[in-house]
Amino acid sequence: MIDMGLLTDVPGVMVGHVSNYEDITGCTVILFENSAEGVVDLRGGGTSTRQLDPLFSSHSYGSINGILLTGGSAYGLDAAGGVMRYLEERGIGLKVGYGMVVPSVPTAVIFDLGIGNGKRRPDSDMGYRACLNASTLGFEEGSVGVGTGATVGKLLGIKNATKGGVGSASYTLSDGVVVGALVVVNAFGDVVDPESGRIIAGVRDSSGGRDFPGSVNLLKQGVKWQVESFQNTTLAVICTNAKLNRSELKRVSKMGQTGIARVILPAHTVADGDLVFAVSCGELAGDPNVIGVVAAELVSEAIVRAVKKARGLGGIPSWSDIEGYL
Repeated sequence: MIDMGLLTDVPGVMVGHVSNYEDITGCTVILFENSAEGVVDLRGGGTSTRQLDPLFSSHSYGSINGILLTGGSAYGLDAAGGVMRYLEERGIGLKVGYGMVVPSVPTAVIFDLGIGNGKRRPDSDMGYRACLNASTLGFEEGSVGVGTGATVGKLLGIKNATKGGVGSASYTLSDGVVVGALVVVNAFGDVVDPESGRIIAGVRDSSGGRDFPGSVNLLKQGVKWQVESFQNTTLAVICTNAKLNRSELKRVSKMGQTGIARVILPAHTVADGDLVFAVSCGELAGDPNVIGVVAAELVSEAIVRAVKKARGLGGIPSWSDIEGYL
């Protein structure tokens, strides 16, 4: 599928980053100019989240006002307060009376405490500044925002990992329906380029190595997981301007998970916190099955882009660093 773009190609979707390159962490916010309904599909065994309640079918209120993806592990959940403050100042949120609103900002984190200064994490101020930076005009990919401290391939520990990051892709169907995806790749497993079948980011054979032995191969050989192996996640946000109900969105989010499994090996392990948000923020008629098929491809493309656009930080080389020596 060739129609590469960004999540902000979906009308009314804004994305903003804040990056702390000194401490190697950051956060990324997705805001919606129009009414948005969302769901989430959780596959990883180690998620850390906040305010996911509206995204579950049993909840009576499914509207959301933004999504925050942040570094800092559970500490980074504090950054959501800044997003809520930004929205409250603009009167955006559920009207609860007494002249107040309560914004709905589902939040998920990645573990990036092992790179840079793990004592400094995204906070409320960073969440607020990410909102100020949010725009419909596009955004940077790679080692930026929530992807600043992202790494890939940690079976042998962080020193043998490769740099991860943020990537995005979009596709416009013939009926005007736009589907977009944004992914932050901080996976336990390796990222495989679907075109070449080559590992392009993952566990390296040594801290200074440039060869990828393959996490699956190493596990089959009996290599034991290190403590640092349990510090990973891949987070994806899928948006469309099609009007889908929550049941249809749930199917899209489930299909979106296949996009992770296609290019990350292994995926959805007990060491990962993988989850996929699916959001409807438009009024066009759309086929959820087609949207789900496209979304899965976009998630895969976004993961590959995240790796290829990342840059080395904190002593962890990127794909481009390694490719330059081949």
